[in-house]
Amino acid sequence: MNDISKHDPQGVLDAEKGTAMSDSLPFFRYHPDPLASGAIRAAAETCACCKRNAGWIYTATFYTAQDVSGRFCPWCIADGSAAERFAGEFADSCGLDGVSEDILHEVTRRTPGFHAWQDPHWLVHCQDAAAFLGEVGRSGLAAHPEALEQVRADMRMAGWHDESQLEHFLAGLGEGASAMLFRCIVCSTHLAYADAS
Repeated sequence: MNDISKHDPQGVLDAEKGTAMSDSLPFFRYHPDPLASGAIRAAAETCACCKRNAGWIYTATFYTAQDVSGRFCPWCIADGSAAERFAGEFADSCGLDGVSEDILHEVTRRTPGFHAWQDPHWLVHCQDAAAFLGEVGRSGLAAHPEALEQVRADMRMAGWHDESQLEHFLAGLGEGASAMLFRCIVCSTHLAYADAS
């Protein structure tokens, strides 16, 4: 199952070094740009699952009771082999209520997670998981008014009743606090939640 051709779909693997010579990464529907988010980076590390150096390595969350020495390549995440081999998940299923088992499985076991101050969680919209776009500060959140309003509403529900304190917190996003930005893959609505250290 974990053969060289799986990690080298265009046949550009350097047979002598065992490293991929292509920048082509698998596509993740629910995390379309894991390089920009920092979840995957270029690295000369061996994957803990397939034992190959594919030139890219995953750097974010993985939840398992097993002892894993090393990180995973994007291909072992995309095909589910890392999650299966180490009985783990890249994202917590908390918050993914109302999605199908297939979507739940794809997000938790076949999609890179992301870095967050607190435990990261996935947002849902239109009965589907949303696509994670990245961590943003105030200006990044303000560029998506519907996401900014959602963060305000969620914070009010969490007990932030003083509007001046709420707006002061939101104005400081990017300095010890940020917003995790998502986009609904069904209707393209932007969503977000606030995350702080």
